[in-house]
Parts: sequence; structure tokens; C-alpha cells
Amino acid sequence: MKAARGSVVSKKGTPWGTIVAVIAIVALAASVIIYYMVQSAPKREQADREAAAASFAPTASEPDPSKRIPGVVTATYTGSVHVLPTERVAYDKTPPFGGPHDQTWATCTGIVYPTAVRTENMVHALEHGAVWIAYNPQQVTGEALNLLSVRAKDKPYTMMSPYPGLDKPISLQSWGHQLKLDDANDPRIDQFIVALRSNPNGVYPEVGASCDAVPGQFDPDNPPPFDPSKPGPDAKPMDYKGSTAAQSDQGGAPSAPAPAPASAPPTK
Repeated sequence: MKAARGSVVSKKGTPWGTIVAVIAIVALAASVIIYYMVQSAPKREQADREAAAASFAPTASEPDPSKRIPGVVTATYTGSVHVLPTERVAYDKTPPFGGPHDQTWATCTGIVYPTAVRTENMVHALEHGAVWIAYNPQQVTGEALNLLSVRAKDKPYTMMSPYPGLDKPISLQSWGHQLKLDDANDPRIDQFIVALRSNPNGVYPEVGASCDAVPGQFDPDNPPPFDPSKPGPDAKPMDYKGSTAAQSDQGGAPSAPAPAPASAPPTK
């Protein structure tokens, strides 16, 4: 009897190494996408808020659209009135949004200051067209603080800082304009910024002025601190005309007076 011929079946091993590698790549790609979506969400949401507020952009026919924003308070202040770094101003508003101010402006190139900054420097930045987002550090924390920060961080002509003792959670300032709010989700925040930041229609005194740091005069990493005490009797009033030695607008020594023209030779 002939033995049955057995068939040889070739069996390949399962490619576990390849499977594991593919799974790892897919998981890595998914984690990268999720990380991107989470990290970019605040910026994407902010872009949506700005788009919703776009109708408040200034135009020649409507130079100050902030007049349409409920709650905005306005006042008229004289610009280019400077005080020395050792002097204080008895401001008429808290936070102030105009009036005499330090000869050096606070850096306002999208800075989120972690600590409160000297008021007189912050007011000068408003004169240059900046918007200042101030908040009460006892009332605005966590997600609300993040919502405010994304409005300011890396945004030109914008700055943000805590303001101890603020009577509302949030206060927005531009030169001659203020809006106080309770909620970081309030759409009026973006409307105010769109309407007033770098508004070219003369709503602030120094159109086109810089917001960059003044070397040797203002260090955004170590700014002059906020003084919470009440200004003393030597504080400069709101109708102050300016300190003679502080009238330079560059934060340094005042400009030297122009030389007198040479006298014409006497006529004969």
C-alpha cells in the first residue's frame, strides 16, 4: 500500500512588528492633530470673535464706532503733557484713560504683563493708539484670564495687566475711552478693540507713534511697578501743564532747543 503524499502548507508568521509600527504612527499622528486642535482652539475662537466684531472697524464715515457700544464712557484730554518718573498724577478715573503721563510709554506690542505696571507709563501708551486691558486679579483667574490674554498676546498696539483694587472684573481703556465689564466672554471686548486700537481718525493724539520698548527707559520684562497708594498732595493735577524736564517724547532727556538763527549782518 502506497503511503499518502502529504501536502506541505507554507505558513507565514504574523508581522507583529509592522502592525505595531503602523499603530504607533497612527497614534502619534492622532495625538499631534489633537494637540494642534487643543492648542490652536483659543486662537481660532478669537479669530471668530474678531470676525463677529468686524462691523465696528472705523471708517471715514464713522470715525469712532465705539459710540455704538453700550457702556463706553468718553472724556476729552490734552495730549503730550509729561511728568518725570519720580512724579505721580492725581488721575480723575480708575483706571485712567487720559491726562498727564510719564514721558516714557509702556511697551504695547501685544504684551501681557504678569504684574501691575506704573499707571503713568500705561497712560502714555494710550496716547499712541494702544488699547489697555486691565483686570482685577482677585476676580479674573483661570479660563477667564486666558480669554482676556488671547485678546492681547502678540497683538499690535495692545497691552494687558492686572490692576489691583479695580471696581469691576475687567476694564478696557483707549485714549479718552473706557468700558468696564463683568464677563471675559462679553463680545463688547472685541468690539471696543476693533473700534479703537490704532484708529486712524484722530481719536487719540499721536497717530502713527511707536509702541516698541524704549531702550534704557522702559524694560517690558521688568517694568516700573504699580503704586497702589493714594497720590499725595504733591501729585500733579489733571490740568497740569507738564514738567519742564520731561517734555521729550522718547523717554530720555528732553530735546535740546534748536539753535537760534544767526543774526543777519547789519545793513549799511
